[in-house]
Formats: sequence, structure tokens, C-alpha cells
Amino acid sequence: MNFKDIITDCFNQVKDIENEGHLAAYIPELANIDPEKFGVHITTMDQQGFGMGDALEKFSIQSIAKVLSLVLAYKILGKKIWERVDVEPSGNAFNSLLQLEVEHGIPRNPFINAGALVISDILVSELDHPKQDFLEFVRRISNNPNINYCSKIAESEKKVGYRNIALCNFIKSLGNINNEPDEVLDFYFNLCSLEMNCKELSELFLFLANNGCCTYSKEEILTERQSKRINALMQTCGFYDESGEFAFEVGLPGKSGVGGGIVAVHPDQYTIAVWSPKLNKNGNSFKGMKFLEAFTTESKLSIF
Repeated sequence: MNFKDIITDCFNQVKDIENEGHLAAYIPELANIDPEKFGVHITTMDQQGFGMGDALEKFSIQSIAKVLSLVLAYKILGKKIWERVDVEPSGNAFNSLLQLEVEHGIPRNPFINAGALVISDILVSELDHPKQDFLEFVRRISNNPNINYCSKIAESEKKVGYRNIALCNFIKSLGNINNEPDEVLDFYFNLCSLEMNCKELSELFLFLANNGCCTYSKEEILTERQSKRINALMQTCGFYDESGEFAFEVGLPGKSGVGGGIVAVHPDQYTIAVWSPKLNKNGNSFKGMKFLEAFTTESKLSIF
């Protein structure tokens, strides 16, 4: 498979289309990003890589980090984690409160904000130094000591995070947040501020294409069974209320973030990361979605 030629062709198809999206301006720092940035990078199971455009420019990965927090919590607690968060698509916006009261404070899945707050609460309980320990975990599994939080992004989110504050306190009132909401929210806002570029992101997620095993260190990050479940959740819930559309058009497990990033996984083959900051109406990268649809169509490599 000549990924270089396919990526080059798909990138050139998409880069000049009219970018109909909009920046995530409700987070002030994200409103300052150049809306025309566009990068892509693929990393294959044999550690080959190819990137184009702004593939080496760091961006805020936002909700993509929810996969990493889930991985660590799952690694620590095992299947007990599903007592506190469900595994169903929500069908509602990522910051919705609608289902929580009816479902007794159990979020539909770990990738909507409510679910990620519960996962954050678990890590605050289980880790001695939550922010430091989580960052060290991400650096270790990526073999990249340069990954870091962005304090400007975290502070920007804190200043306008009224909805997340409401969610956290509401879940606390329903008995599914054990720690103080301020501590959970501080961890959550920092989690979402992690910065990486497309190359780093595609390399980091390669363990999910390798049955949970790190390709460079051979460390078992997750069991094969656990890795399968994370990929299943990305397939069904990774794009909020557009997850069905992504499965239909792209056919890969993946996760998006409102910073404009998307990472997608083809088990046993590759991981690919795309970044374009303008978002469609569902909060997913407009050009990123278009690129990945073209890429899996042209490569004929998807899981469907």
C-alpha cells in the first residue's frame, strides 16, 4: 500500500475546498487559531510514517485526551469502571445534561463531557498526584517527554466552563462524583489542554492498532480484550451525535476534539491523525472528516 501517494492525493483534494466550518470560539484561546491550518500524519504498524501540511504544528487535542484518561482508568480499575459510566451512544450534544437525572447520574459513555468528568473523578481518587501522574503516563506510552499541558488553554476553559461546572456538580448531587468538584474540574480542564501535533498523536495511538501493546517498548498498556473495547467505544461514541455518520462515511474507530483534531485507528494496520481547526455543526473538524472519508475510500482500508 503506497500511503504516501494516497495521502498526497486526498490532501490535495481536500485542502482547497471551501472550509464551511467555524472555530470553537466559545473557548477564547481556541478562537485565536489560524482557521486555515491543515495537517495529516499516518503511522503504520511497522513504524513507517508520512505527513503533510501542518503535521508538525502542535494543537490542543481537547476531547481526544478523553481516550487516554479512559485507558488509564480502565488499566487501573478493570471492568469495575463500567459500574460508573455506560457504553452507549448518547444521541445528544457532548455537553448535554438531559439524560443524567433519568439515568441516576450514570453518563451514557466516557467520551461525552459527563462521562469524562466521572473518569476524571476516578483518576483523582486513584492517582497520588493526578495531573503529574497522568502526564507521565501519556509521555511514557508515547515515548515522548515533550508532551505537556497548555496552561493558557486550561485557564481559558476554566473561565468559561459554566456548563462543565454545572455537569460536575449535578453528577455530584446524584452520587457519582466522589471528590470535590473543583478538584475534578481542574484535572479535567488540564486533561483537555494537552498539546500534540499530528505526528505525535498518530504515534501515540498506535498501541490501539496493536491489541493494546506499545509497539516500541512492547509494554502491555491494555489487554487485547480491553483494547478491543476502547476501539469499539471510539467507533460508536467517538464523534458525539455524529458517530454514526463517521462510521458510515469513514469506517474506522476514532476520536475528535474541538481543537480540530481527529485520530483514527485501523487495527493491525495504522493510526492516522488529521488537524483542521474549523468545526462542522456537530463539533468535528470539517476538513478532517472530508479527508478521512476520501482516505479510506481511496485506500480501501476500513473495518467495514
